[in-house]
Amino acid sequence: MRDLTTPQGRHPEKAHRPDNAQPKKPDWIRVRAPGGKGYAETHKIMREHKLSTVCEEAGCPNVGECWSQGHATMMIMGEICTRGCTFCNVATGRPDALDAFEPGRVADAVKKLGLNHVVITSVDRDDVEDGGAEHFAMTIRAVRRHAPDTTIEILTPDFLKCAPEALEVVVAAKPDVFNHNLETVPGLYPEVRPGARYFHSLRLLQRVKELDPGMFTKSGIMVGLGEDHAQVSQVMDDMRAADIDFLTIGQYLQPTPKHHRVDRFVTPDEFKAYENAAYGKGFLMVSATPLTRSSYHAGDDFARLRDARNAKLGRA
Repeated sequence: MRDLTTPQGRHPEKAHRPDNAQPKKPDWIRVRAPGGKGYAETHKIMREHKLSTVCEEAGCPNVGECWSQGHATMMIMGEICTRGCTFCNVATGRPDALDAFEPGRVADAVKKLGLNHVVITSVDRDDVEDGGAEHFAMTIRAVRRHAPDTTIEILTPDFLKCAPEALEVVVAAKPDVFNHNLETVPGLYPEVRPGARYFHSLRLLQRVKELDPGMFTKSGIMVGLGEDHAQVSQVMDDMRAADIDFLTIGQYLQPTPKHHRVDRFVTPDEFKAYENAAYGKGFLMVSATPLTRSSYHAGDDFARLRDARNAKLGRA
C-alpha cells in the first residue's frame, strides 16, 4: 500500500523529476497554523463521515481559517486522481471504485455543519465512463434533500474523455454555481496541465451556459507559474467570450520540490490591477489576491455574485 504521508509516497509519478527549489514566501503569504475549537470540530465531522476534502489533499493555505468557521470543501470520488498535473498536491494513481454511499455522507455532513453554501469538488476520474458525472448529480440531489436551504457550488473535472451527455447530467442536477478551473494560460498547459486541453475546458464552461443560461459559471487561474500580464489578459478575454461570470486569481504555491517551480511571487498591487482589469472586461465577480482559492470565502462571494447579477438586471 502506498504511503501517502510523504512526498515520495504521495507522488511516485513525480519521483523521476529533478528537484525545484522552493523559494521563501514573502510576508503577504504568511498564514496561521491550523487549530482551535472550530477547526477541531470540522475535522471531527469530516472523519466521522469518512469524507475527503481538497483543503487537506491539496494543502490549501487557508485551511485553518476556513475550518475554524466550519467551512470545508468536500472532495468526492476518492483521494487519488487519474491525472498528474505538475502543480497539484493530490495523489495520482489508480483510484478505488466509486462509493455509492458517499453522496449521502456528504449531505449529512453539510447538514451537520449548518452550511449556507457548500463547495463540492472531485479528483479526475478518467477511469469512469462518465467521468463521475452521475456521482456529482447524485451528490447535488442528496444535499438538496438533506439541506434544502444550502446553495451548492461544484468544481468539476473537465470530462475530457466522456460523451457530451456527461456534462448535461451534471447541469440537469441544478447546482447554483458551476466552476471549472482553467488553472493557467494556454502556453503553459503542456508542462503544467499536460492531461488537459485549454479550449476544451473553455468550451465546457460555455456549454454550461448554453444548457442553462441562468446558472452561474466560474473559473480560476494561478499566477506565478511563468505567465505574463498579456497572457493573463487574453485568458480573461477568452473567459468573457464564454460568458463566464466569476473569475478567481491566486498565487501558485509549490507543494514539494518535485512540483512545478514558482516562477515568482506576484505582488498584492499586481493582483489589484488584475481585479480592476477583470471588472473592466465585464465579470460580475472577481477575487484576485495572493491567497485566493476557488472555494475561499465562496459563500460570501456567491451572495455578492447574486447581488451583482440582480443589479445588472435591474432587480430589487
